[in-house]
Amino acid sequence: MSQADVLRGRSAVITGAARGIGAGLARQLAARGIRVALLGLEGDRLETVARSLPVPTCCYEVDVTDDEAMERTARAVTRTLGAPSVVIANAGVAEGGPFAASDASTWRRVIEVNLVGSAVTARSFLPQLLSEHGYFLQIASTAAFGSAPLMSAYCASKAGAESFAQSLRAELAHQGVTVGIGYVHWTDTDMIQDADHTVLRELRAHMPPGARRTYPVDQVAAWLARGVDRRSPTVYAPPWLRCVQPLRPLLPLVVSAVSRRVLPRLAEQGPVEPTGLLGAGGLADRHASGRARHP
Repeated sequence: MSQADVLRGRSAVITGAARGIGAGLARQLAARGIRVALLGLEGDRLETVARSLPVPTCCYEVDVTDDEAMERTARAVTRTLGAPSVVIANAGVAEGGPFAASDASTWRRVIEVNLVGSAVTARSFLPQLLSEHGYFLQIASTAAFGSAPLMSAYCASKAGAESFAQSLRAELAHQGVTVGIGYVHWTDTDMIQDADHTVLRELRAHMPPGARRTYPVDQVAAWLARGVDRRSPTVYAPPWLRCVQPLRPLLPLVVSAVSRRVLPRLAEQGPVEPTGLLGAGGLADRHASGRARHP
């Protein structure tokens, strides 16, 4: 019996499930007969995703950085769908622009959602994962391979999330919990569409042709879901990223060399302004943060 067959009828938790890769993963896992709990900040969109799935689902409008709310959600998921066998920490936000000009609270929010939120997710569902000998998948990024200029918060958060997952993997292996890291490249989400500003376009222009390609959400989700099937310690989306791992020590040198040529030329065209949180997901996070400050 395959691992995919073993998971049929069991439950999975996906954060950041209202759109993009999270919603794509929900579709992939539901097609395998896995019940899914969708977590995110956009209740209406979560419900829309849930209605499209052929399995029992539940939706929770929750901020992954809120420890108490996430613990309540973990208990609610377990009551409704049973203890999850799979938890996917996918929620993420990004901003672009020079670090010196960035808004301190926005920069910090990227770290909180992408890194702290992943840790809160793991902590909240760890009792269930231990009881099920489950699988925790941390969605990382090629931003952890070679950090790009003008994306300091995002790159730092994804490198931190990767390191967190590696540490958690070592801690939990003897207890029967597998921790995987999913490395995703350019994916056609609203965040990446919004992030494709002048600087990133320039940097992408210096990549090899295959590395510039943007992949459809459902294709990326399918690669990640196969990793869930196999309880893979590393999942590459696209698979050719595996070949980049040995080159990681060289990538910061390459990025620095390209940046020294590109950034002065951009500076001559005028200042590069901070973007704020990117995409519709970033907008939802800003609205949710505003509600939290002004109940």
